[in-house]
Amino acid sequence: MRQSSLVVVANRLPLDDSTAPDGACEWRRSPGGLASALHAILQQTPATWVGWAGGTGEAPSLPDIGTLRIRPVGLSADELHGYYEGFANSTLWPLYHDAVEQPVFDRGWWETYRDVNRRFAEAAAEVVEPGGAVWVQDYHLQLVPQLIRELRPDVLIGFFLHVPFPPPELFMQLPRRVELLRGMLGADLVGFQRPQAAHNVAQLAVKLLGAPVTANDQITVDGRTVRTGAFPVSIDVTEMQALAARPDVRDRARQLRTDLGRPRRVLLSVDRLDYTKGIEHRLTAYSELLRDGRVKVRDTVMIQVAVPSRERVENYRVLRDRIEGEVGRINGEYGRVGETAIHYLNQPFDRADLAALYQTADVMVVTPLRDGMNLVAKEYVAARADDAGALVLSEFAGAAAELADAFLVNPHDVDGLKETLLHAMEADQRDLERRMAAMRAHLTSHDILAWARAYLTALDRTGRIAAWLRR
Repeated sequence: MRQSSLVVVANRLPLDDSTAPDGACEWRRSPGGLASALHAILQQTPATWVGWAGGTGEAPSLPDIGTLRIRPVGLSADELHGYYEGFANSTLWPLYHDAVEQPVFDRGWWETYRDVNRRFAEAAAEVVEPGGAVWVQDYHLQLVPQLIRELRPDVLIGFFLHVPFPPPELFMQLPRRVELLRGMLGADLVGFQRPQAAHNVAQLAVKLLGAPVTANDQITVDGRTVRTGAFPVSIDVTEMQALAARPDVRDRARQLRTDLGRPRRVLLSVDRLDYTKGIEHRLTAYSELLRDGRVKVRDTVMIQVAVPSRERVENYRVLRDRIEGEVGRINGEYGRVGETAIHYLNQPFDRADLAALYQTADVMVVTPLRDGMNLVAKEYVAARADDAGALVLSEFAGAAAELADAFLVNPHDVDGLKETLLHAMEADQRDLERRMAAMRAHLTSHDILAWARAYLTALDRTGRIAAWLRR
């Protein structure tokens, strides 16, 4: 088995579910998402990616993607249910998102989660070279850092949590809270989107482990120092700008406007279909604006893209049915022949189509109830080379800390959301240009490579790993 000096461990491999006509595997890209975040980095860095390829049964034999080596991990149907649909997405996901939906605690799910985490750790331990680095990603694999430490104490171990980390009073509800905390603290560096998350972990380390903690949230566990910190993830700004500048994408944006009936204003939302994204609150606000006559269907169109997500999980099927029912009600009540109030698209979109949609939208509405970062907001800003357009952004998305010139809103406050939408729709063009230019300038210097360099430099203080990103 060939070994790599950098190993990324994530729940999913960054692959399309189908191969290209010539049999080659390709990157799987989705709105936001881990594969999008790491795409630019691993295109130019010699590395191995350990992850699940999708489906059930034995791990398939998969070719590498350019210089990126692929190491699949297989899951049985029972493991998929207990580890992924169960403990990861029905226990941890809702709890980490402020219990927007009630978490489910199931002892059997925990055992499966633990066993699958061990399998990922063993796969990573096999493929990392002596003295190399393993970078573990996200809540699905929170036990993996400590398990790798037990197997390969010679390697550097990083862990990055892409979702929010909850306040201690919520985390304390977890029946296996000590094991989960110790699993994460098996890393040399634990990274988060926001500083508050690092502080939450430090408080828990004191409370649950009696661990010494410094003023900057460094934690001493088992005689070693675990560093924590905030490393806000970003996007490949150059790629999105190039995509948005392509003539075919610009033509597609113009055609979309024509297809929509050349409305005066287009509102756009692009989300995974998830209860944390605030889709229902957004629909309620827009419906009431139509009801009150403050927005007219004849001159304003809303597009809601809801990319299918976790369709085997019952809560997600129920959510999809509720949203589809509400869209149907709004269109039935306020639409006219040839004038649809809301265009609802429950389907994946490729990168070019997303770039065209971003350029079509006068107002981008990103209003999650809770979100670790939200890369869609950053993609919209990067795609608007004209500095036009308005970004309405939830205060509870990690991106709000960086994109302070967006129209920030509390999505739980439907009246406030309505007023903010109107403010964005009616804003002076010079104000919009000022806001967008400031946000674009920030993103240019805080792109995905800057994120990776910052994290990997903090992980490996020699600068050896981060230097790969300058090749």
